[in-house]
Amino acid sequence: MAGRPRSGAERLTREAIVIAAVALADAEDLAALSMRSVARQLGVMPMSLYNHVANKEDLLDGMVDVVFAEFYAPVPGAEWRSELRRRVVTARMALKRHPWAVGLMDSRRNPGFATLLHHDAVIGCLREAGFSLKLTGHAFAVLDAYLYGFLLQEVSMPFEPGQDLAELGTQMVAALPEGQLPYFREFTLEHALKPGYDFGDEFEVGLDLVLDGLAERLAEQQQSRAS
Repeated sequence: MAGRPRSGAERLTREAIVIAAVALADAEDLAALSMRSVARQLGVMPMSLYNHVANKEDLLDGMVDVVFAEFYAPVPGAEWRSELRRRVVTARMALKRHPWAVGLMDSRRNPGFATLLHHDAVIGCLREAGFSLKLTGHAFAVLDAYLYGFLLQEVSMPFEPGQDLAELGTQMVAALPEGQLPYFREFTLEHALKPGYDFGDEFEVGLDLVLDGLAERLAEQQQSRAS
């Protein structure tokens, strides 16, 4: 005899709840996220979620874990610069898919396993490349500061990549005090508002500057140890 069909609440899993929450935040941002809105998305009663997630903070922990799992995990022992470059580039791509996560990634008091696994991979890549514990801390901090800082600027831009900026440029120039701000005027008119300019193109240029600096620090550390 066939068993009775399972209800939506009986089919719930933590993974399904977290994925639904990520989809909701992607579509409507975190302001729309609540246990009730996620339950509505899944077609179940809100109380049924609590069999799988403790509360909204636990749900956010799971959502951050999902985003970290989309970052490339650098391979300890491989060439550190290319590994970390790939990690930061893919992290930016993931955070552009999930802009709500930019301010959450390292804020969780109870990080999930994917989060910890990713951090272990980054630290392992640096340590196997010869970075001291102190320099590993510096490198990890500056790479993430650059990543998250750039994303905050990028997602706050008042225009979209590829958008025709002619009208915006006309308005901006008209508002400039005549004869003042010569360098800002030059940069704006002759570079930033030119067709084809994309602020996002600055990302990998800046990332290479950061990696150049870390490579110099690593060489200085190795030279100091050898002397």
